[in-house]
Amino acid sequence: MAATVDNADPAELEKFSSLASQWWDPDGKFRPLHDINPLRLALVDRHCAGGVKGKRAIDIGCGGGLVSEGLARMGARVTGIDLADKALAVAKLHALDEGISVDYRTCTAETAAAEMPEQFDVVTCLEMLEHVPDPASVITACAELAKPGAPVVFSTISRTAKAYATAIIGAEYVLGLLPKGTHEYSRFLKPSELVGFARAAGLQLVELCGMDYNPFTHVAKWSTDTTVNYIAVFRKP
Repeated sequence: MAATVDNADPAELEKFSSLASQWWDPDGKFRPLHDINPLRLALVDRHCAGGVKGKRAIDIGCGGGLVSEGLARMGARVTGIDLADKALAVAKLHALDEGISVDYRTCTAETAAAEMPEQFDVVTCLEMLEHVPDPASVITACAELAKPGAPVVFSTISRTAKAYATAIIGAEYVLGLLPKGTHEYSRFLKPSELVGFARAAGLQLVELCGMDYNPFTHVAKWSTDTTVNYIAVFRKP
């Protein structure tokens, strides 16, 4: 595999480590993630033949474990990986408190792919690609982790003026929904770029849709507008 095993930005890791204690506060800095989580989990479940129950799943860039634990609650056998040790510590403690079994590991997607190729029935990588130096490498690793026929799900933010105004100026500086400096505009990925990287990795696009999130009602819904937040579902042939 051509990818390196150190596809990470130390500043990004420190940023999320410093916020580790807030991961499971539904009214804290990660409230938007709590609000959109049910919608995302339902979509992942829908794209797994027969649902995620009993399936082996891996959550790339799992952070404090919102998606990993959610999938485990739905009956999946979950591995969650991240490089932010403090966030992983929070994820492990919360799972222990809740009696949820998740295999949390400190490693990159590339390392996981080298160690566990084609071992997963579903691969998720949500709100992570915009935080790494080489998103194409992560996408390739996700493709390598998936079994043939498995769905591979990515969510991220498009690199548009609307996204800059909404996800950075609005969410971070005006409304304070996210900590200032959470996102770096240059790392946002347009859907066409994500699809290009995924196709180069051998994945086939199944669904692409946008997500609308109302910061005042805290309600999220799918939409046809992919100019800010969007999710892309692929399948490994």
